[in-house]
Amino acid sequence: MLQTDSEFTKTRWICTIIGLGFYLVDIVTDVGLAVKYFLVGDLVWAGLTLLSVAVASAATQVFSYTWYRDDMRKPLVNPGGDGLICEMNRGGLIGLHVMQTGIFTRYYDLLKVGYRAVFSKPLGPVECPRDVHLALFGRATDLSMLKLFETFLESVPQLVLQLYIMLGHGHRSILQCICMVGSFINIAWAIVDYRRCLRRSLPQVREMPSGLPTFVYLLYKLLTITAHILSLSLFLVLSPYSTLGMAVVWLAGTLWAYWVRTDFCMSKGLERLYRIIVGVVLIFTFFNVKGQDTRWPMAVYYVLFALVNLSGPLLLVLVRPEVNASEYFWPVTLLIFGGTVLGLVCLLLYYTVCHPRRRSLQGDEVDGHMAQERETETPDNMVRVRNFLQL
Repeated sequence: MLQTDSEFTKTRWICTIIGLGFYLVDIVTDVGLAVKYFLVGDLVWAGLTLLSVAVASAATQVFSYTWYRDDMRKPLVNPGGDGLICEMNRGGLIGLHVMQTGIFTRYYDLLKVGYRAVFSKPLGPVECPRDVHLALFGRATDLSMLKLFETFLESVPQLVLQLYIMLGHGHRSILQCICMVGSFINIAWAIVDYRRCLRRSLPQVREMPSGLPTFVYLLYKLLTITAHILSLSLFLVLSPYSTLGMAVVWLAGTLWAYWVRTDFCMSKGLERLYRIIVGVVLIFTFFNVKGQDTRWPMAVYYVLFALVNLSGPLLLVLVRPEVNASEYFWPVTLLIFGGTVLGLVCLLLYYTVCHPRRRSLQGDEVDGHMAQERETETPDNMVRVRNFLQL
């Protein structure tokens, strides 16, 4: 019998529309802010604001098209063998992704298929409803993974940039605040939506309970990421050359992904791009790229993470003591200290009390995700699920 928490429900369908709305607001406000910078002559800020949008969009389109192409070649996903996915051939998919509309295509497909599954009345007996809903969550997981890429390539860097402009140059505007709020909401939504959607797409993994576990997990991620963003912004205020330090962290994360030999993609070229993105994510939060037990790497990461957060305000005071008189320094410093401490407390609370354990006897993952293409056999048919372990 299909369990209730495995169903792609009407609430989940509505949440997909809400997620699309947040995504659109985030993109539109960022582009609008870049246009405003351009009109007032701040060409550097305009270019940097647009750069993060362009890089994130290009990367997600590449992954989206590749996954569509892989699905098109699989007889279990495309049993008709007609070379069509979402009623489009390869040429049509290439055109849509060149026009940067791949994510919107996935939203349209998920909403259309999901509507038929949860709103339309079946004309006859429905076979394998469990497989139908797992397939829907598989599509939703692909989409949420792309949103996660977009979040760490666009929304998070955008927050760092706008905070630097606001704190270091005193440039403030209502649109800038709206842009930052939009990015923050998009980060929160993408993280929780991905984790919950992922666990529902995997039949051997327990669902992430709603309520307190989800709330604690959200606090852990948001508090640690926000504290780190604020700390990195202070480093940039201290010196724009702090970007070199971020580049070193990115390089270390990318090399780590090479060292553990990630196997996310089917092609070597795309795997390299994935490892580059892993390096970006590791600047801001822990990311287990192999799905292994990572208690010690995670502990080392967050010790260094806390030291970086606490050193940001300290170095700014020592090198530029005049910032003590600024109106932002002490509130930002308190947010960094409080966010770091409370975020790590929530991390410990989540993994010791609230974390949903696997049903199997396999070792439980600590944090992170791995991607492998796998096909899960059911009594009636085969359902393709792209397996990502959690961020």
